[in-house]
Parts: sequence; C-alpha cells; structure tokens
Amino acid sequence: MALTKEGAASIVAKFGKNEKDTGAAEVQIALLTERINQLTEHCKQFKKDKSGQRGLLILVGKRRRMLKYIQRTNLEGYRKLIKELGLRK
Repeated sequence: MALTKEGAASIVAKFGKNEKDTGAAEVQIALLTERINQLTEHCKQFKKDKSGQRGLLILVGKRRRMLKYIQRTNLEGYRKLIKELGLRK
C-alpha cells in the first residue's frame, strides 16, 4: 500500500520546518523510512517478488547516502533523526 497524502503530510509536519518543507533532507529520510517499512512488510508476504526486493534495496541505498550527508553536515541533527526514526547506527 502506498503512502497516503495524510500520512506524508504528517511526516512533513513532524520533521520539516513547516508543512511545505518537503525538500529538507530530514523529511526525505523520514518519508523514505516509511516507504521502506511498508515495502519490507510487502516483501515478507510475497517472497518471490524480486522486483519489489530490488526496489527496497534501492530505497535503502538512497536513505543511507542521505544519512551520510546529514552526518557530515549536521551531526547533532543526525543523532536526533536516528533516534526519532528508530534506526540502528
């Protein structure tokens, strides 16, 4: 199931500076994390969906690159984001 408009808007409101701040790296990482969680559940249910697994790996790589960027530019913000999203690192 895709991310709904209301779900995306709540994530943007929580992690962005305002409700229209969709370009911030923190917001993008939070949105990617939500999509990754949904796709992980899908892949658990449909084990033979190889294109879904490939898409999941692409999203994880994109999120990892964005997390490296935030870690490099804003270490305190990185630590706070990791804690809020419940990511291991």
